[in-house]
Amino acid sequence: MAIENVSGFPVGFVGEIGQIVLWMQAVGIVLIIWIIVQGAVFYFNRKRMREVYQIKKDMVRIERKIDKILSKKKNR
Repeated sequence: MAIENVSGFPVGFVGEIGQIVLWMQAVGIVLIIWIIVQGAVFYFNRKRMREVYQIKKDMVRIERKIDKILSKKKNR
């Protein structure tokens, strides 16, 4: 028969539950750090994408101007 403490649970069982809780805490901390890093990456990528979209708008505007100039040269 297993040795039991006052609460009625086997001593080894309580130790195993403690180990499981420690692993869950470690996984939770890693998960929280991962979420924070992903938030930072999302923020910086969003900022870069805004710059890319602005460059794209500028390119479209420049292409229109070039097309306009070329069409005037063809009409001459």
